[in-house]
Amino acid sequence: MKKSLIALAVFAASGASFAQSSVTLYGIADAYLGRTTTTDKPSQVGITNGGISGSRFGFKGSEDLGGGLTANFLLEQGFDIDTGTTTAGQGFSRQSYVGFSGGFGEVKLGKMWSAYDDISGAANASFDSVFAPVSNVWLSTGYNANPSNGVYYASPSMSGFSGAASYAFGENKGTSVDATNVSAIHVKYEAGPLFVGVGYQKETTQNGTTTALSTALNSKNFTRLNATYDFGVAKALVGFGRVNAGDQTTNEWSLGADVPVSAALTVSGGIARSTDNFSGDAVRKGYGLAASYALSKRTNVYTGYQSSTKTLAGTDTDVTTLGLGVKHTF
Repeated sequence: MKKSLIALAVFAASGASFAQSSVTLYGIADAYLGRTTTTDKPSQVGITNGGISGSRFGFKGSEDLGGGLTANFLLEQGFDIDTGTTTAGQGFSRQSYVGFSGGFGEVKLGKMWSAYDDISGAANASFDSVFAPVSNVWLSTGYNANPSNGVYYASPSMSGFSGAASYAFGENKGTSVDATNVSAIHVKYEAGPLFVGVGYQKETTQNGTTTALSTALNSKNFTRLNATYDFGVAKALVGFGRVNAGDQTTNEWSLGADVPVSAALTVSGGIARSTDNFSGDAVRKGYGLAASYALSKRTNVYTGYQSSTKTLAGTDTDVTTLGLGVKHTF
C-alpha cells in the first residue's frame, strides 16, 4: 500500500510539472514561381524560397517557475524549400536562445533578432516580401539582423509604450585585435489603430588597418522610423531610413497601404526611394504591388510584382520580379 501511495505521489508531482511546461513544433513553408529580369542580363525563371516569409522550422518551449516567472527557449532553423538546404555550419541559423520572462519584461541569451530588426519591416508594403518597394532600393535593409553571442531585453508595454535593447559580443578580441559588436535599441507606441516605432543599430567591424596597438574598427549606423495607421478600409504605411558609415550616408523613404478587399483577400503596394553616396551619388527608386488570398487560417496563395531602378553616373539599372506562390504556416 505504501509503495502504491508513493508511486501515486510521484506520478501526481510529475504530472503537475508537465502541466506547467510546454514545447511546440512550428514553422513556415513558403515558395514561389518567379521571374527576375535585370538590365543587360537574361531573365531568370524558377522556384525560389520565401516570397513573403523565409521558410523555417523551430522548437519553442516554456516552463512556469511560479511567482510570475517563466523560463523560455527557442531553436529556429531556416531552410531553402526549393533545394532543401540549410545554412552550412549552423544547426539553428535564425534563432537559438534561452531566457526568462515576467512582469519585468523578457531577457534572452544567445542568437536572436536584434532590437532594431523588431521594427525594421513594420511599415514595408507588399507584406514586407520580395515584392516590397524597398527591395533593391533601401540600403538600410542590409544590416546584421540576428547576430550571435547576444543578450536582449524587452520591456513590458506601459500605456502602449514599450522598448527593447540588444547587444551582441564579437568574442574575437586578441592581443592586437579589438572585438567587434552589434548594439541596437528601439522604442515603439502601439495602441488602437496607431503604430510608431523608432530603431537604431550600430555595427562595429574590423577594417583590416593595423596600428601599433590594434586593428582599427569601422562602424556603420542604421536608423529607422516606421509608422502605420489603420483606417479600417485601409492601413497607411510610412517609413524613413538612414545609414551612416564614416562620411558615407544614405537617406530613404517609403509610402504604402494595405487594403483588405474581403475577409480573405488583401492587396498591398507602395513606392520607395533612396539616395546615397556609398558608390557615387546614386539614386534608387522602386514600387511594388502584391495580393494575398487566405485559403484557410494557415495557408495563403499570393502574387506580386516589384520594379526598381538604380541611377548612377547617368546610367540606369533596372530589376523586376514577378511571382506566384504559396505560404503554409504550421
